[in-house]
Amino acid sequence: MSVETVHVGRRIRVEVDTLTTAAGKTIRRDAIRHPGAVVILPVLDAERVVLLRNFRFVIGETLWEVPAGTVEPNEPVEVCARRELTEETGYTAAKWRSLGFLYASPGLLDEKLHLFVAEELTPGVAKPEPDEQLEPVVVRLDEAIRMCRDGTIRDAKTITSLLLWERMQREEPRV
Repeated sequence: MSVETVHVGRRIRVEVDTLTTAAGKTIRRDAIRHPGAVVILPVLDAERVVLLRNFRFVIGETLWEVPAGTVEPNEPVEVCARRELTEETGYTAAKWRSLGFLYASPGLLDEKLHLFVAEELTPGVAKPEPDEQLEPVVVRLDEAIRMCRDGTIRDAKTITSLLLWERMQREEPRV
């Protein structure tokens, strides 16, 4: 396989990979290389979560999302999750759970999204990056699930996080 880097951006690298299939055919594939990201579902209590209204310039729309952010070089994902939660919402969390990871678009992008739930939240002051237009909003969990189902929430990482959390809540034994 040969790799040609055609673009290096602030957070991504774009490559054209040339490889040979098992049948001996030479093919070229575009690939976007990404350092990985964290996704955080902030849970206030059994009924409420914190979502963001986040303007995304790439699509020119404001989306409902959970907090998320790119992992810095050599940064552990748990440290990144704590940093991003505070930066984007102002909250800190005493309890963290991993929901695993997912690939958003593995046919083109190698970004690994590490999913977390943040609980036992303490409010604080958000410190978003200068280019971020974020508005934290407390939403009832049942309303957030309805928003996933009716298409109000269209962000894949947010839908995945909310539906996984809802399922976990239904399956966990109550004390």
